Amino acid sequence: MLKTILYTLLLSLTLYGCSHTKDQFRDFTANTAKQDSLITVYATNCAHNYNYNTHMNEWQNCLDEGLKQDSTIAYLWQQKAMPYFKARKYEVGMAYLDQAVLYNPKRYQPYRAFIKCVFLKTYQDAIADFTDCKEKWGDNFEMDHTYSFYIGLSQLQLNQFDMAVSSFNEAIRTQSKFFKDTHHIDLFYLGITKMEQLKYDEAITLFDQALIQYPEFSEAMYYKALILQKQGKSPDTYLTLYEVALKWHKKGYTINEANAVYELYPYQLN
Repeated sequence: MLKTILYTLLLSLTLYGCSHTKDQFRDFTANTAKQDSLITVYATNCAHNYNYNTHMNEWQNCLDEGLKQDSTIAYLWQQKAMPYFKARKYEVGMAYLDQAVLYNPKRYQPYRAFIKCVFLKTYQDAIADFTDCKEKWGDNFEMDHTYSFYIGLSQLQLNQFDMAVSSFNEAIRTQSKFFKDTHHIDLFYLGITKMEQLKYDEAITLFDQALIQYPEFSEAMYYKALILQKQGKSPDTYLTLYEVALKWHKKGYTINEANAVYELYPYQLN
């Protein structure tokens, strides 16, 4: 249901701007019938028959053949880029992803900004890309979170805590327009930011809210315990929480973003 809502949002946006080339200004969201046919032949029925972890050459060769037929198909460029990010060959992947953004900015510029934030960890660049996306299309969603969320995450990592709080609050306001509950990850990172600001009681409240939605969330429990220790609470108060957090973490109850299997997220327990 979430993916359907987000996909509909992306398709319903209008592209606008004033400082872009003619090609960048065009809306490439919809492929032509011929392009869809090429995607089927060279991606669905060729590249996707291979595991890119073990057969990268075959995967890439299929896509290259498709791009020989039509070099403007953004999806084929994105499919070339994606395995390199997961293999931590970031600069190789980004060269291909930039091509995807050129031919379909509405779809792939937010994805590129996400890659900069979560994979490359080039936070200033991520903020710039997401800010541009917001100006063009509003505060929409990429990988289940708003552009403001990733801006906040980047600001958190740059120690820009006041700005991060503002961005996370904006992300939560945007979410509230579409979903009943605030995402536990948004609550967690707002709590982390409050912790960094030494606003411990506010941080604990946010961690508790995240734990209501995700009761086994080991990081939320761990940082709650850490705050209680910093506040000088009795060891009986926080040691039990540390033990529970460790038990959950050993069982795999950690930050459960899809790409957390490839990259550690900020403040994720290692």
